[in-house]
Order: sequence, then C-alpha cells, then structure tokens
Amino acid sequence: MIQPLITAEQREQLLANGHAYAAGHGSDPLPVVRLFTPDAHAIWLLAALDPTDGDTAYGLCDVGIGMPELGHVRLSDLASIVGPLKRPILRDLYFRPTRPLSAYALLAQLDGSIPD
Repeated sequence: MIQPLITAEQREQLLANGHAYAAGHGSDPLPVVRLFTPDAHAIWLLAALDPTDGDTAYGLCDVGIGMPELGHVRLSDLASIVGPLKRPILRDLYFRPTRPLSAYALLAQLDGSIPD
C-alpha cells in the first residue's frame, strides 16, 4: 500500500501556516513534512499550504542537482512523480524538524543539499 504524501494532521498544520501567511502573520515556521524520492536525491521540506487551493505548498525544494531553493510546488504534481526506478515520492515517517525553514534553507545553500 502506498502511503499518502501528507497525513490529515500535517495537512491541517500546513493549512494553518498558509492561513497565517495569507493574513500577513507568517513567521518562520518549522517544516511540517519531509518528502523524498527513494531512488534519487530529491527532497522537499514543506512548511505551508495555500488555503485557496489546498494543493500549492511552500517550502525548501531540492530536485537533486545541488541547487536547493525556497519555492512553491503542487502536491498533485509531486504525487505523479516517480524516480528512475519507478518508485514514487515518499513521506519521511521519522522526520522531526529541529530548526525553522529559513535555517534549513541557509544550510542547504551552503551545502548544496538539504540537511537531514
């Protein structure tokens, strides 16, 4: 059975962060979920979800080419991606954020990849 990209609880937290941004009260939240390709080097640390469409997420994106950046990605697009061995994107079940999204972004820019 394939796991969903995000849980209902994560969706609620991502939407809450998205509402805060939309209301002008956005801060520097902890990432809510870490997604990755098990057969490639792509990683997404997502911190907010657009409340108007419920599909556009904001976070730190690294498609595995050494150029991680903050940006937007659609969950529906991620759900359709498979790696070179035809494995889908997975949710890191053991991810526990230790720093705000901006700190992950700074470290990723220095290292060329998102730190675990």
